[in-house]
Amino acid sequence: MSVPFLIWLVIFKYIPLWGWSIAFQNYKPAKAFSDQKWVGLKQFKFMFSDDRFLLVLRNTLAMSLINFVLGFVTAITLAILLNELRKVAFKRVVQTISYLPHFISWVVAATIIQTVLSADGGVLNEILMGLGLIKEPILWLGEGKYFWSILGISEVWKNVGWNTIIYLAAMTTIDPAQYEAAEIDGAGRFQRIFHVTLPGIRPVIIILIILNLGQILETGFEPQYLLGNGPNLDYSENLEIFILKYGMNLGNYSLSVAAGIFKTVISIVLLFSANYLSKRLGQERLF
Repeated sequence: MSVPFLIWLVIFKYIPLWGWSIAFQNYKPAKAFSDQKWVGLKQFKFMFSDDRFLLVLRNTLAMSLINFVLGFVTAITLAILLNELRKVAFKRVVQTISYLPHFISWVVAATIIQTVLSADGGVLNEILMGLGLIKEPILWLGEGKYFWSILGISEVWKNVGWNTIIYLAAMTTIDPAQYEAAEIDGAGRFQRIFHVTLPGIRPVIIILIILNLGQILETGFEPQYLLGNGPNLDYSENLEIFILKYGMNLGNYSLSVAAGIFKTVISIVLLFSANYLSKRLGQERLF
């Protein structure tokens, strides 16, 4: 049964790796592979000396860390709150409402976000002015300093419900007798959460942290591309957009592939490092 998956893996994940050789060439699409000019590490040297790449790398790391922290904290918190609900009907309603944004495409979600943050009748500006917190509308998407916060909150709104599923599943494996014993010993609700629920889902949390550290440079493409614009470009452009710009718009395929290799290598190093550290600390690990 695993043979079709292995064939798919080889065809779409391993065979295309030969394309990495483009990063070491001055690649021209019109020439045959044997006619390409090899330039060694020239593209990598240019990339690391390019101020724009360093700026993009800063943006990628900042957005990734914000999404990483907010994603874990909000998902675990919502999962615990849902687990503590005793009214099944209300719990299902809350779960359904929190799941819905995940199934909305980023094109639609970005339109909703832009409407809410609009300086011309946007809900957020109207509320803040109504409360007297601001005197005039703010161009939320017109100033780069707001972009990372907007993206982080948007990611939480869109994915927090979906991210709670695995934690709720992990909580179902906790023996109810542990809660009963804690209650008999006089533990309150918060004490049961900290001493029973959280330790019970700790292995899942650690595994997900390791997996997410391996994707620390994978901040996505659609939200940054759809919410980004000229005024906030210095904060919204990430590695995916950088690769697209140089590869498709400017025709520098070699540089775009070099950036892609850099992202992949860093992800692999972080994944193995996090797994090794978890092993050394005696915690759960991937392998």
